[in-house]
Amino acid sequence: MAARLRVVERIAEIPAAIWDGLAQSPGCGRNPSVSHAFLLAMEESGCVGGKTGWLPRHVALEEDGQITGVAPCYLKSHSMGEYVFDHGFADALHRAGGRYYPKLQVSVPFTPVPGPRLLAATAERKKLLAEGLKQLARSTNASSVHITFLPDEDWAALADVGFLQRQDIQFHWHNNGYTSFADFLAALSSAKRKNIRKEREAVAARGITFEHVTGRDLTSVHWDHFYRFYVDTGSRKWGKPYLNRAFFTHLNETMADDLLLVLASRDGRVIAGALNLVGSDRLYGRNWGCVEDHPFLHFETCYYQAIDFAIARGLKVVEAGAQGEHKLARGYLPVRTCSSHHFVHAGLSRAVEDYLASERAAVEENRTILSDHSPFKEERE
Repeated sequence: MAARLRVVERIAEIPAAIWDGLAQSPGCGRNPSVSHAFLLAMEESGCVGGKTGWLPRHVALEEDGQITGVAPCYLKSHSMGEYVFDHGFADALHRAGGRYYPKLQVSVPFTPVPGPRLLAATAERKKLLAEGLKQLARSTNASSVHITFLPDEDWAALADVGFLQRQDIQFHWHNNGYTSFADFLAALSSAKRKNIRKEREAVAARGITFEHVTGRDLTSVHWDHFYRFYVDTGSRKWGKPYLNRAFFTHLNETMADDLLLVLASRDGRVIAGALNLVGSDRLYGRNWGCVEDHPFLHFETCYYQAIDFAIARGLKVVEAGAQGEHKLARGYLPVRTCSSHHFVHAGLSRAVEDYLASERAAVEENRTILSDHSPFKEERE
């Protein structure tokens, strides 16, 4: 078939049914973060595009006039909102007299959720998308292509077409057929079980209650509460939150059934909240915030309430976001996350390749050490 690659500056130019069909290719469950609606909400709300430093440059593979592959891609003028940190690479190229920005970022903006990035049904089409991204880097004078939080199998395959391999660690909770939170606790060591009970009891003792809101039950009032919490957390962490209020309105209008808000209340006042995305077999923890500080409130709102929901829904995994070794003691186990990188500058590519080899070894050693400190009484699959 005659194949060509096309760059699309608005995801709305690609039909949602085609995008979502490719995102759910064989082996990929429904992951709301790579859905057309989620990425469209980013663009329609102005969280990306304009002067944000995230310019949509989505790549579409066409064969005989039919779109058979897509990749969510952005031309970037900075390295913010990615969760795979490359500031050292940028500094090295700058010191050598080169220019690191713009660069191409293949990811879901502001979302460290692993999932498909090269959306196509076959390995050959994914490689065509990868080669197209290299071409786009050259045509846009970008220094590099970064594909972050992609599946293991795609990560391995991209090494065959010249992409460098990087890895890191996240912590995920796995549902081993639990029928209740108590059933999950019974699988833990005595010390970890007692600690979690104490944390949950401490939150309950302060009169804090929780509500799970999803689907048609979500209202603008709920989002007003949550956005207040999100802005408070964002302003304390990085100065200016990435997401605006319009983004959450757009999500509520287009994909409410894929959303879960966990809201905490005390004395009739909503004081904290956490946003989760609900996939076909996973719960993806995203953002959280609070306006009252209480011991263990974060753990309860983000981790334990997510486990409660996952058990009730029969979900297999809860992904609790980036970083956080403290999650291990709360039943979330270390898993590898992957990213692939291509650098146009040959000298920088060689230097980064050497660095990544030692970094991968260190990350894997750390994952092994963390796994040896599993909170469970026995090894579980």
